[in-house]
Amino acid sequence: MTHPGTTPPPPPDWLYDLARRAAERPVPPVMRPPDGRGRRAAVLLLFGEGPFGPDILLIQRSARGRRHAGQPAFPGGGVDPGDDGPIGAALREAEEETGLDPAGVQVVGTMPELYIWRSDNRVTPVLGWWHTPGTVHAASPDEVDAVERVPIAELTDPANRLRLRHPSGHSGPAFRGRGLLVWGFTAGVLDDVLAISGFERPWDRDRVEDLPPDVLDLAARG
Repeated sequence: MTHPGTTPPPPPDWLYDLARRAAERPVPPVMRPPDGRGRRAAVLLLFGEGPFGPDILLIQRSARGRRHAGQPAFPGGGVDPGDDGPIGAALREAEEETGLDPAGVQVVGTMPELYIWRSDNRVTPVLGWWHTPGTVHAASPDEVDAVERVPIAELTDPANRLRLRHPSGHSGPAFRGRGLLVWGFTAGVLDDVLAISGFERPWDRDRVEDLPPDVLDLAARG
């Protein structure tokens, strides 16, 4: 905890390096935003130093939601006119969804926009350092069921890594951590971030499982 009048600890070197590499990372063609389409949105990739080493803040979206119901995700949402861009939107949404105090966060950089065709969103991932962590919780029960600080070591544990296969035949990276099954867009961003940060450990990429029926049912809502 940082006491009043003291300077908060700076972000670690690895996070600055991650921000630099992530900003230069080419966007896969399938995730390049189409011209003139898509709602501007932002998500906050908030890293901190927890009791088990570096961690990242994730939420589990409400199972009652209409889009991405029940899915683990980064805090975030649409960019509103008063947000002053993606960074302001990411911090505002994180505060609304988790009770996060934005004053405890230092933004280190942003990643290129990524397009999610299913929700027609152009998403800017914002990289932040939680220099003064505080209590977080499901501050918006209609939108969020749970909030977790997930240790990076847990996400990179080979036992917690797999690929999940959709009935369409498409498969993508997935993670297990703190009782969450992270897949879809969030897992794709995490997979990339962990690889370029140097935290990734070798894992069995041939380990493929079908999306669980209950997860599939929630995802089918829209």
